[in-house]
Amino acid sequence: MSETAGAAGVGPMSHAIFRVARLHKSLAGRLLRETGLHPGQELTLMTLWVDGPQRQVDLAAAIDSDAPTMARSLARLERDGLVRRTRSDSDRRVVLVEATEASLACRPKVEAAWQELERLTVGSLSPQQQAGIAQDLRLLESNLEPLDP
Repeated sequence: MSETAGAAGVGPMSHAIFRVARLHKSLAGRLLRETGLHPGQELTLMTLWVDGPQRQVDLAAAIDSDAPTMARSLARLERDGLVRRTRSDSDRRVVLVEATEASLACRPKVEAAWQELERLTVGSLSPQQQAGIAQDLRLLESNLEPLDP
């Protein structure tokens, strides 16, 4: 029995989620390649574009990222001129993050990539099927959230 078949036999739901997540991330990476961003970086920029400048800790929470991962991602985005980080005038411990004007040039491509990702992900699913899957995924997420430190 192959390792994959063994995983599916022991935990079929977990195995299915793993496969879907892997395929989805790979597809997102291919669609984002033209933007020069890596999967996850677009979430940071999309959040800043919509919600505006914010504390780094709030940004990490908004996209469900841990602090070290967020710091690395922001360092890359800052190096590429897409975000700016500054210390708060009122509390020097607080880092504020904002999208730069330069980042706005890639916004149409990022949004187009996400629209295509959504289109390919849902395929021929009916609106009712999409709603049901989204509801089931929220239920799975609520099962796991209390276990995430």
